[in-house]
Amino acid sequence: MGGFSAEEKEEMKAEAGIAACAFVKDGMTIGIGTGSTVKYTILELGRRIREEGLIVAGIPTSEATEKLSIEQGIPLVNWSECSALDLVIDGADEFDPKLHLIKGGGGALLREKIVAEASGGMVVVADASKQVDTLGNFPLPIEVNRYGWEQTQRRIQAICPGPVNRRGTDYLTDNGNPILDAQFGPTISDPVEMEARLRSISGVVEVGLFTDTADVVVLAAPSGCQMIRKETARL
Repeated sequence: MGGFSAEEKEEMKAEAGIAACAFVKDGMTIGIGTGSTVKYTILELGRRIREEGLIVAGIPTSEATEKLSIEQGIPLVNWSECSALDLVIDGADEFDPKLHLIKGGGGALLREKIVAEASGGMVVVADASKQVDTLGNFPLPIEVNRYGWEQTQRRIQAICPGPVNRRGTDYLTDNGNPILDAQFGPTISDPVEMEARLRSISGVVEVGLFTDTADVVVLAAPSGCQMIRKETARL
């Protein structure tokens, strides 16, 4: 969001995060994503529960989201009580014209994908800096098993044109796994094929390519929120 002050950026994020709540209806069970824009979605859901009597339940995608949701009075459920979600609202690090995503910059990609694949629809909140023609300028997060992560890194490096680096010596996800950030550059023209290729590598737990999961992007802009809807949107 170049060219905007920090205050203007926050205002746009707040507008997008709040606008995404229009998809939430009484009685829904929703996935609650992670990130600086989704924070405003959580705050708005809490307000609607307190002031409007909105009845919803949620499954968070990270410990940070769980903490904020509890603070806002959003009832939470777990997977033993819930087999499917009505929708998920989450952020993205990049999205392309077909609404394929890169996610996982915040480190919650495995939980985010479990939630996304269990949802009847996905609303993405993002700002204009996340909109790209071809995915990959943002380093692709890949969650890997701790055992033999160095060998997994080598196999990923063999197909990645740029460096593949472990994210911090001691960094682990909420699930206790390292993240490798793969510098593909804007070369991922077929994210469906790339996701399958990377997931076939032993030791890869999950890949931060979310293909054919997003239905609508609520895009923050100075002139107001723009809704980008896929032709096959479920919402």
